[in-house]
Amino acid sequence: MPGKADSLPDTNALLRYLLRDNPVQYEEAERYFDSIRTGGKKALLLESVLVECVYVLTKFYQVPKSEAVEALSALLRYKGIVNDDKDILLDALALFAAENIDLVDCILLAAARHTQIRLFSFDKKLIKLSGRAGKSSPAR
Repeated sequence: MPGKADSLPDTNALLRYLLRDNPVQYEEAERYFDSIRTGGKKALLLESVLVECVYVLTKFYQVPKSEAVEALSALLRYKGIVNDDKDILLDALALFAAENIDLVDCILLAAARHTQIRLFSFDKKLIKLSGRAGKSSPAR
């Protein structure tokens, strides 16, 4: 059962930790995320921060999608990450690595799969990936 978070890391903190491009900030981020990794501190990783981080890593820093997904998936598995939607986010990242669709669509698809809630979309590829083409298409 997830515990209560005592912190909300932002995109810049995640980027400094993952990229190690600013030695002073990396050192502080490393201490922080090491405490999250071991469960000494509890953090909630917001979906919006995850999406922004993927975007910045892949578009601005040109990190290959597979490497970005691997790093963020590992971070989501840290003992102190207390997201109730952790499984959804991990599945969304796996879908993002495997499919040519955007991360927000992957999150929608993963959420629909985990919750058994019908996906409502006009996006034919998203509907097809949902595995419920007839049930996922818009009602008429």
